[in-house]
Amino acid sequence: MKPADIKKYVLFYDRERKIIDKKLAQALKGRSPFSLYDPASYILESSGKRLRPLLVLLSAKAVGGNIKNFYNAALSVEMLHNFTLVHDDIMDNADLRRGKLTIHKKYNLNTAILTGDILAAVAYEFLLKDCKVNAKQALDSFTKGLVEVCEGQSLDTEFETRKNVSLPEYIKMIEKKTAALARMCCELGAYLADGSKEDIKALSDYGKYLGIAFQIQDDLLDIMADKFEFGKRIGGDLMEGKKTFLFIEALEKAKGKDKNDLLKVVKNKGIKENQIEYYKKIYEKLGVIDDAKVAIRSYSKKALKSISMLSNKSEVEIFYWLADSLIKRNK
Repeated sequence: MKPADIKKYVLFYDRERKIIDKKLAQALKGRSPFSLYDPASYILESSGKRLRPLLVLLSAKAVGGNIKNFYNAALSVEMLHNFTLVHDDIMDNADLRRGKLTIHKKYNLNTAILTGDILAAVAYEFLLKDCKVNAKQALDSFTKGLVEVCEGQSLDTEFETRKNVSLPEYIKMIEKKTAALARMCCELGAYLADGSKEDIKALSDYGKYLGIAFQIQDDLLDIMADKFEFGKRIGGDLMEGKKTFLFIEALEKAKGKDKNDLLKVVKNKGIKENQIEYYKKIYEKLGVIDDAKVAIRSYSKKALKSISMLSNKSEVEIFYWLADSLIKRNK
């Protein structure tokens, strides 16, 4: 990829993210009651990658649509994503999100639950504004994405109490919890811009495989990232006893004391903060950090193969750039 093209894509992304940020900041202004919409605005105004709105816009553009016509849909998927984050943070009892206090910590639990609920409802309100064609298909895709995220979150919670979870089971879980939204965003943009069946399939598969790679990268960053860049607690997954790609691989490979120590994470439903470095060394010794990197590259390649089937070849390269950027991210 030429440096000039990379610069062009970075500028495009930065410009669109600023537009999305500005629109999100205004999306709920003037609504009442303040006690509901102020925390909702707080979470929407938190800085984020805005990956999901970008996927909507890029997918619409890839099938010949004008992105100016699909900003409401782009906002809707970010609202839906933030609904999942608010409730996820409650379930994980997380203190920070994107370097800021989570809703239930800044306000209270009841406010956080209602904030998530209103974000999901308003997401549909905004999506409907852009449903000029293929409305049923777009709404079906949006709803299916929401259903699968809830199913994935339920599986994730179920896994925490199970002694053994296989890697295929884990991949199926993140295919629902994380990849379903990425897949839906790609489908949504293509449906709303009246894309062909073949192009919708290419974009849908790209989103699915990119989402899986993204989540495994997130698992990796949880143990390897810099705290200040990551914006979340390092080692949080281990402290909460989560079955991540790395933990499942480690448990499968481990023997003797290492295996017993990993099983203690399950038995005790997590570890203490001062134990994180010890378990990181177990991961390194067993080679699961390298395994995760291999898996990220593998799913990224599947995403690239899928998007290469797009009929408008001039739009393919920006999706390549996006995948490459995501697997090299540090937060």
